[in-house]
Parts: sequence; C-alpha cells; structure tokens
Amino acid sequence: MSLSKNKIKYIHSLEYKKTRCEENVFIAEGPKLVNDLLEHFSTRLIVATNEWLKTHPKVNADEIVEVSPEELTKASLLKNPQQILAIFEQPKYSIDKEEISSSLSLALDNIQDPGNLGTIIRLADWFGIKNILCSLDTADVYNPKTIQATMGAIARVKVHYIALPEFLSSIKNIPIYGTFLNGENIYQEPLSEQGIIVMGNEGNGIGKEIEALVNHKLYIPNYPADNITSESLNVAIATAVVCAEFRRQVIRY
Repeated sequence: MSLSKNKIKYIHSLEYKKTRCEENVFIAEGPKLVNDLLEHFSTRLIVATNEWLKTHPKVNADEIVEVSPEELTKASLLKNPQQILAIFEQPKYSIDKEEISSSLSLALDNIQDPGNLGTIIRLADWFGIKNILCSLDTADVYNPKTIQATMGAIARVKVHYIALPEFLSSIKNIPIYGTFLNGENIYQEPLSEQGIIVMGNEGNGIGKEIEALVNHKLYIPNYPADNITSESLNVAIATAVVCAEFRRQVIRY
C-alpha cells in the first residue's frame, strides 16, 4: 500500500490541536519513542521503512504502510525523520483522588511551551510521579513537540486537564507546595512523601488564584546567595531541582 497525498495531508493536519481533538489521536516519530508507546496505546496507523518493519514483523496496528525514506520525509513533521511515524489513540484517564492524596503529584499552572511540558512529563516519570494535573490553559500534552520531548514517558504518566483552582480547593489535608521568591529555602524544609507540587507559567510564575491555595511556599536558592545571577530558572529545570530534593529527603529519611 502506497502513501497517498491525502494520507500525507492527514498526517500533517495532526500538527493542529483541533484535528487531534476531532480525531482523538496523536502522532509520535522515531524508533525509540514509537517502540515505547506501542505496548500502551491503540495504534491507528504506522508509516515505516522496510528496515523498521523487518525487525517488527508482529506489530499490531489498524493500518501499516511501508514507505521509502524519501516518502517518510514527505509525511514526517520532523526535520530528520527516522524509520517510523505512528498515530496513536489518545487515552482516557479519570482522576483518582485517593491516589492523589496518598502520593506525590505535579500541578502545572499555565505552562505554555510544549517542550517544557514534555520535559516535565519525562522528569515525573524519572522521579516516580504518576499524575500531572494541568490547568485548562496549559499547553496540549498531545502536541507533537510535547510527545517527542517526553521520550516515551507519556506511556507511564497520566496527564489530566482540570479546573485547577477548584480541584486544589477540593483536596483536603494534603500539603500543596509551590516555588516563590519569598518562599522558604527548599533545602532546609522538611518535605512530605505525599502532596502536590505546583509549577507556574514560564514568564509569570504561579497565578494569584493558585498561590492562595499553596500552603507551603518554597524557594530554590542561588549560590552563592549574594551573587548577581539570572532572574529565574527555566520551569523544567526548576521542576527537576524540586523533584530531586523531594525524593532525596525520602531516601535520606
């Protein structure tokens, strides 16, 4: 079966959120990423070279199209495509408040950059965080740039889009952490194994409505403290620092 112009047009249309939502799908590219996702999501379409298909003779998908490297380049959303692209069905998750209350979760308030979001999902996977709660104005998790940045972590981390202020207000008896310039030094504060860590917008930080619900304000100090330094950390880097300190304290204690 050849790759038609209409099929290429359809693949390119998945760069847009409206089409992804209408079709309830997302696109992933490259052997490592696709292989990680195949076991976790239903596969609508695989477009792959003979080289990839020979090493995956039992792959299961609604449709499989073998293409030349040149044809793959025409279909791909990447500058340098590698062997395969696949279209997967978007999963449907429900929020388990009991699981949220008994574990460590991330909440993202208006994160806008797809790459930052994907990196945060990858970090959550690394640090054993199973749920990410996103405000409704946070970037789309199924943006191709986000999916590529997760490096497969999207298969193991559940991402939920919710009215974040209302949800945080409904969670009782659980610490809600956030990073602020006027917070307490994160390295001097006892941190819980359970709780929600809020990370804010790249330019504006955590919004006022969410800030009012944070009951533990933290600060990542620069070093040395009296040095003139950058104004702030990239939100994905800040997330890595915060999550690492939470897990370090668990291991230490």
